[in-house]
Amino acid sequence: METIERKTHTIDATDQKFGRLAVRVALLLRGKTKPAFASNKDVGDFVIVKNVQHMQFSGKKLGQKSYYYHSGYIGSLREAKLGERFSKRPSEVLRKTVWGMLPKNKLRPKQINRLSFE
Repeated sequence: METIERKTHTIDATDQKFGRLAVRVALLLRGKTKPAFASNKDVGDFVIVKNVQHMQFSGKKLGQKSYYYHSGYIGSLREAKLGERFSKRPSEVLRKTVWGMLPKNKLRPKQINRLSFE
């Protein structure tokens, strides 16, 4: 059994575009930049993101983009704007976006646990 050498990448999110940063983080967590990448193996690295509150959003996304969630009860569809969520917990906005970019299998929880914020 070969050992996986995991590096720690520190990314400064200041003045970076939100979507491009999320793609970069997802690729590092999956390990797609490594020559030993295989879709059924977890060979990704650790990622630490700093200054998440200083990310940039293009256009009018903060005021117009909406997230919908539903509890399962009748009439309980809720809506939250990106600006509201970002002002309360900016790291969770990035985490949920990266979560959606990771593969929908048993590796996803292991990969997202290697993402942390400062």
